[in-house]
Amino acid sequence: MELTYRPRRLRRTPALRAMVREHSLSAADFIYPLFVHEGAEVEPIGAMPGASRWSLAALTGEVQRAYDLGVRCIVLFPKVSEGLKTEDGAECFNANGLIPRAIRQIKAAIPEMAIMTDVALDPYSCDGHDGIVSQDGVVLNDETIELLCKQAVVQAEAGADLIGPSDMMDGRVGAIREALDDEGFEHVGIISYTAKYSSAYYGPFREALDSAPRAAGSKPIPKNKDTYQMDPANAREAITEAQLDEQEGADIMMVKPGLAYLDIIHRLREESELPIAAYNVSGEYSMVKAAAERGWIDEKSVVLETLLSFKRAGADLILTYHACDAAAWLKEA
Repeated sequence: MELTYRPRRLRRTPALRAMVREHSLSAADFIYPLFVHEGAEVEPIGAMPGASRWSLAALTGEVQRAYDLGVRCIVLFPKVSEGLKTEDGAECFNANGLIPRAIRQIKAAIPEMAIMTDVALDPYSCDGHDGIVSQDGVVLNDETIELLCKQAVVQAEAGADLIGPSDMMDGRVGAIREALDDEGFEHVGIISYTAKYSSAYYGPFREALDSAPRAAGSKPIPKNKDTYQMDPANAREAITEAQLDEQEGADIMMVKPGLAYLDIIHRLREESELPIAAYNVSGEYSMVKAAAERGWIDEKSVVLETLLSFKRAGADLILTYHACDAAAWLKEA
């Protein structure tokens, strides 16, 4: 055949393929989510094989392991004791609460590790929602933001590097930015959950933290988070959310979930010059783990291909429970 251009020429050897490879992964791309609880033991999470709820005593060792593998940022999520959960989630801004203590402990031992925190009420609320639920079953926006600002400031005081508002209340990025600046934390960044969809992929995460919406007494509780998280059918709305977050002072924007929303990552990449993070969420993680346990897929190959897809779509950073495994596999390459 007389072909002027043969694409296979540049696929012929590993060296040639490496020379023209458009995207790559490194351990520094990963943000490692860690679940923390008050107990003395490390508790495996049944719905997330390989993931655990970490005690404070064991947490620093796991963070050190991640750092030694090249991971440079973690994000902390609390499993809050039932007795501390209230309708207003006030435990979220307790300066001696679980997350502030965890931050201080990690920073004392591994100051070079960047720490991202989660700002939302659902782990602290007896209603299981990201905001305050009124007596008639409405998730209150502005009243919730007042608490989120207090939560963010407490986390910054403890040493957090990045504040991650995951609540999806309108205007919370600007309010948190102002609250941080007013308290002298101009250097603390905001990684906003810009396009957080009301997704079915969050199930294992909610089991890990026992943070799903639930009825409490006679008050009507919304069964889902559809009134504040985004509709999975919407794409243009993500652009609006991104424009608002950028105007309000977000330093990094996030898309959650990641894998089912690669198109959204790509759209945001075309619209903004801010760094973009993709959240490789618990449902995505657990599906891979379940299939790998049954021998249906090669875990390493599927994980690395999935993570690369986020980079190809336009993400700069990836929150993933596979972080340590992926970092170790990349070292082997």
